[in-house]
Amino acid sequence: MKKYFVLLLGLISLLSLYGCGYNTMQANEEAVFAAWGDVEASYQRRLDLIPNLVETVKAYAKHEAETLKAVVEARAKAGSVQISKEMINNPETFGKFQQAQGELSGALSRLMVIVERYPDLKANQNFMDLQNQLEGTENRINVARVRYNKAVQDFNTSIRIFPNSLTNSILLHLSRKEPFKAEEAAKTAPKVSFSDKKN
Repeated sequence: MKKYFVLLLGLISLLSLYGCGYNTMQANEEAVFAAWGDVEASYQRRLDLIPNLVETVKAYAKHEAETLKAVVEARAKAGSVQISKEMINNPETFGKFQQAQGELSGALSRLMVIVERYPDLKANQNFMDLQNQLEGTENRINVARVRYNKAVQDFNTSIRIFPNSLTNSILLHLSRKEPFKAEEAAKTAPKVSFSDKKN
């Protein structure tokens, strides 16, 4: 009789662990880490493309040294932010990473505007290939960020709902992950002026 009681107690314990969300929270956290890895890879691809892009533009746009310098400095700053899985638990560090990446995006945007002044550069096959790769990389970054935010939302929800919240507070102590937020520059609409329009 005692043997059956112990077996029944073990079965009840096993079933209660199955319904406590332990495995779900662990799986959701792993999904966040995997999605973060995709974000890192996409940003690294962009960092790798920039030196070639800058050198190509430099050959044609020698008078744009200030803009080229801004891109190089923004790349160095973005590359200096140490990326780690722990970053997604720290809002301050995550904010610094996002700010550095935003500054790099802004510098690249300014560079692309300047390129419009140089028809020979725009016609250069090497530049066109680099520009296409950069555009593709920006799209990858956006997709990776969206997927990461979805994984973060699923994880953050899973550690807050009952009974998972109870399991987390007793066994796991998992903390909320940081999602990507809109950058400051994206919060204000650009001003468009048609005053320079020629009649």
